Amino acid sequence: MSASDRRGWIERARRLYATPIGGRFIRYTLVSVFNVVFSVAVVSIVFGVFRIWTEVPSTLFANVVTIPPAYYLTRTWAWGKSGRSHLMREVVPFWVMTLAGIALSIATSSAARHLGIAHHLSRTDRTALLVMANLLAFGVTWIGKFLALNVLFREPPARQVELTFTDTSVTR
Repeated sequence: MSASDRRGWIERARRLYATPIGGRFIRYTLVSVFNVVFSVAVVSIVFGVFRIWTEVPSTLFANVVTIPPAYYLTRTWAWGKSGRSHLMREVVPFWVMTLAGIALSIATSSAARHLGIAHHLSRTDRTALLVMANLLAFGVTWIGKFLALNVLFREPPARQVELTFTDTSVTR
C-alpha cells in the first residue's frame, strides 16, 4: 500500500469518525478489538497454557470474564453514556445479546473440539482452531449487536414543546 493510499484511508476514517454514527462505529470496533484480544488471551492461557479445562468450558470462562469490561467500555466510551445504567433498557439486553454470542461460541468451540480430536491435532493446533471458532462466532454477531446497541444506548430525543400562539391584538 502506497503512502497516498494510506493517507486516503486515514482521511476517510477521519471523515467517518466526525459523524455521530461513524464515531460510535469506530469506537465500538476498537472496543470489540480490545475484547477479542482479551478473550483470546484468556482462552489461550486457560486452555493452551495451563490446560485447566477442555475447549467448551475454557471458551465459556474466557467469554464471561470479558463481559464486564465489554459492557463498561461499550457504554461509556463507544456511546458516551454516563450515570447509572438502566437495568431493563441497557443491562439486560446487553447481557442477552452477549449470552447469545456466547451460546454461538460454545457451539463453534464444541465443533472445534470434535475436529481437533477427530484429526488428532496437537494442543497448539487445537488452541488455534478454538480461537478461530470463537472469532467466527463473535464475528457473526458483531454487526447485529452494533445495530441493537445503537438503539439501546442512544439518547432519547429531546421533548418537543408545542407552542400555541393566540391572537393578542389590542382592541380600542
